[in-house]
Amino acid sequence: MSDFRKLSETMFASPQIAAGDIARARELGIALVINNRPEGESDDQTPGAEIEAAARAAGMDYVAIPVTMQTIAGSAAAAMVQALGQARGPVLAYCRSGTRSTLLWSLAQASTGVDPDAITAAAAAAGYDVAPIRPLLEGLAARRGG
Repeated sequence: MSDFRKLSETMFASPQIAAGDIARARELGIALVINNRPEGESDDQTPGAEIEAAARAAGMDYVAIPVTMQTIAGSAAAAMVQALGQARGPVLAYCRSGTRSTLLWSLAQASTGVDPDAITAAAAAAGYDVAPIRPLLEGLAARRGG
């Protein structure tokens, strides 16, 4: 069973999930599952197609936004903003540990004007550290006038 960590009222991050975790996600009201892992990242990884099939069978939307620590900023953050903006309800994003999903969510939040201190506090409350991207968060906030 995976460890769904609440980042906000509408956002959860998690380490790698399995198809069996979708039922729990549905119980939490998750409407969209976001896969932030590149396919084939590790041998023990559940293929995205299995997660997608389970999510869709449960009535949830699914999107893959695969990122690495080297590709997390830029177009991936823009794709996350778009996915979050189109979500019909709460979102569950997952990767190997939940860290990349949290960092990507943080960048998306900052790019829409959320205060970096609030983002940092929310991530920390869920057990994640956004320090590696804090300068990016501050830069995005500065561009938005935050």
